Amino acid sequence: MTEIIRGKLYPKDRLVETDAGVVSVSKNVDISDSEVKKEVSSLTNLPEEKAFRITVSLCPECVEEEKFSDMRIPAVLYVEDNHVKMKKECEEHGEIQSIYWEDAEKYFQAAKEADWKGKKLKNPDVKIKEEDINCPLNCGLCEKHKSHTNLGNIAVTNRCPLNCFYCFFFAKEGEPIYEPSQAQIRDMAKRMKQEEPVGCNAIQITGGEPLVRDDITEVVKIFREEGYDHVQMNTEGINIAEDPEIAKELKEAGTNVYYLSFDGTNPQVNPKNYWEAPKAIQNIREAGSVIVLVPTVIGNHNDDQLGDIIKFASSNIDVISGINFQPVSLVGRMPKNQREKQRITIPGAIEKIEDQTNGQIKKEDFYPIPSITNVSDLIEQFTGKDQYRLSPHFACGAATYVYIDQENNELIPITRFIDVDGLMKYLGKISEEIETSRFKKIAKTKAGMKLLLGISKFIDEEKKPKGLNLKKSLRKAITANDYEALADFHHKSLFIGFMHFQDPYNYDVDRVERCVIHYTLPDGRVIPFCAFNVIPELYRDKIQREYSMPPEEWEKRTGKKLQDDNYIRDISEEKKKEVNEYYKEHLENPFMTQKERKNND
Repeated sequence: MTEIIRGKLYPKDRLVETDAGVVSVSKNVDISDSEVKKEVSSLTNLPEEKAFRITVSLCPECVEEEKFSDMRIPAVLYVEDNHVKMKKECEEHGEIQSIYWEDAEKYFQAAKEADWKGKKLKNPDVKIKEEDINCPLNCGLCEKHKSHTNLGNIAVTNRCPLNCFYCFFFAKEGEPIYEPSQAQIRDMAKRMKQEEPVGCNAIQITGGEPLVRDDITEVVKIFREEGYDHVQMNTEGINIAEDPEIAKELKEAGTNVYYLSFDGTNPQVNPKNYWEAPKAIQNIREAGSVIVLVPTVIGNHNDDQLGDIIKFASSNIDVISGINFQPVSLVGRMPKNQREKQRITIPGAIEKIEDQTNGQIKKEDFYPIPSITNVSDLIEQFTGKDQYRLSPHFACGAATYVYIDQENNELIPITRFIDVDGLMKYLGKISEEIETSRFKKIAKTKAGMKLLLGISKFIDEEKKPKGLNLKKSLRKAITANDYEALADFHHKSLFIGFMHFQDPYNYDVDRVERCVIHYTLPDGRVIPFCAFNVIPELYRDKIQREYSMPPEEWEKRTGKKLQDDNYIRDISEEKKKEVNEYYKEHLENPFMTQKERKNND
């Protein structure tokens, strides 16, 4: 039986007594208590559907029909069969229901890890008073937004050689071509870097397919010149597979990481780049860069692939540092039965990982992203400077680290040898002691000693992988803000994360207000991901059309034909057999080192 939190789920919520019990009402809900009671009574079937919160969502039909002034509607969150579900009703389009989270128990646990402190901008884009903001109608970043930009996205093109059915963003036939100039890109980079109190330091170059730009290496150099330490390239990797020089040039220009789209280990679920991914991975390896695999997880399509994707990443641990699973966002008009078929959420996908790894990785190994903010707090106390704060909504993401034990052929989640809960509480306590001390210098010295002596309490030396000196590494990483100290751990560890971007069916304004992944645009605004992509005619498409050109003009200026962008696969049966054998060998022997593979060859 799921224990439902009946108090305030969010600190600024108000409580309303309804037929379903006490309901926590978002500050964004501008209806009276009596109307809240009516909403709960009309939308939920008691006692099976246990309502616990009212938030603000969107009507998908109003979004599609561009009725922006009417699209915001109240939504009830309730528990049924240990699922958190959302139900809402538009006066014009009727009732809409969606699964919000597939494990209600985990939802309420995650809520306890929420970071309500956040890190608001001192210099927001939108100069509107907080009480006058009607989220999400007034983006860019505004007085209401609770988080600074953790990862900045800049779309450098809407051209792409592929046409994936679930993609947020591609140039539809006949649509204008969006390809900002280098000067515009530099201005956008400057804007996010100038955020206060913490400037953005991690950028993702995205599209479309960024590598269709002839000047992509110059684009990478711009971000380095503007002071970005972390430059990610979001790509399907086909260009890199065809030309190894691209990976070398991008590495030299300053690319740190490739966000490589990868939806599975067979061509049926991964028609996008199943055949090309092995060569792309090898070329990136030889260039000396690293990869994070980015699978879009779709219910009843590739959700049986999660264990194999982890195996595949483990077999390439020398070059693949992580996996960022992204449960699909259901955009556009979609019938209820199709939504229910394709919908999968973070806890549902984690449960499948537990099953598909035979329990080597369990759902208890994953933590909501904000659970590590005590680390940021402590580093701020030691350095005296504002730090990056990973403060998204608790339902937006989850993650763990898994150590790849190649000697014993095991996946060992970090939770097996580190008491993560205990360590985070311990760091929070030390941070508070420094913050409240009148004598900061003495307090910091004492705190450093406490870390040195106390951190070992949270590390199980018997279960810890051999050769890892975690005590020393963790202390140095925290007190000196030196993440290179963790290099030994990262070398054989696989990050496994989830980020579930919203869609009009499960939209929750309270989540958008805490978004940490933002797009920047040529008009100077920085816009949260789930406003930018979910309401395209208000933000993404509308604004980018203003900075686009007709296809005919683009072709005239460049001397190219758009149809030449289309990727036509030409692969022999012999090559297919070779690629199939590659996957088979990596999945059957995921713990074999690259040196052993070469010796076998």
